[in-house]
Amino acid sequence: MNARNQYRTQAIVLRISDYGESDRIVTFCTSEFGKLRGIAKGARRSRKRFANALEPFSNSHILFSRRGPDSLALIESSDVICHFPAIRADLEKTLSASYLIDLTDQFTLEDKKNEKLFQLLTGFLHLLETVPARESLLRFFEIRLLKLSGYDPLLDHCRVCKTPLDKETAYRFKAADGGLTCLACRPEGPDSLPVSLGTIRTLLLGRDLAIDRLGQLLLSDRSAAESRLLLSGFIRHILGKEPKSVHILNEIRHMGVDNL
Repeated sequence: MNARNQYRTQAIVLRISDYGESDRIVTFCTSEFGKLRGIAKGARRSRKRFANALEPFSNSHILFSRRGPDSLALIESSDVICHFPAIRADLEKTLSASYLIDLTDQFTLEDKKNEKLFQLLTGFLHLLETVPARESLLRFFEIRLLKLSGYDPLLDHCRVCKTPLDKETAYRFKAADGGLTCLACRPEGPDSLPVSLGTIRTLLLGRDLAIDRLGQLLLSDRSAAESRLLLSGFIRHILGKEPKSVHILNEIRHMGVDNL
């Protein structure tokens, strides 16, 4: 029988499910192992052992062991770094954080290290802990996640004629093409979205600006609507489906919560 190797890493909880009468299966985003699935024995019976550690978007140092990269990890202990109390105390922030971890789950591969993606999620959770929940934060997270995952949408020039952005030119975005096209190169069509220059430039700025400054960068109502359609459509095209958390955000928005 192969011996178990023991590891320690920083992790954020993405998903939790009950297993048997007393255990839980937990999916983490980790700094060193990418997406990691593990079993926390007795977690349902003993709250003290994993106090606040096995809840969505909790950030902890975890100690785990396993026999190989394809085996389920055994979560032996967890020390909470940040439980994000301000997020948990606010419905809008909780829904936003839930969307961030859902999207991260969809784009993270198991056992493939992506420290920058882990830092992105951590940075946005800490930002959401300190600033109001705004739709702009969701859009800026999406476009950064797409870039780190190798799906960066082409937004700084026309994908056909390569001409840089021009304030006198109208643009459309088609998810299947992954980029902008000026109207001189492609006529309007039902499968492409009109997008204003202001929206494009704000998204590019939100993609590259330091995370701790993003709380000051806002989207106008027009840019919020355009960027939501552009990025959600592109993400849906890449994943082949819409993340479940999007439906919840849309329902809350329709109920009159305007920030999301």
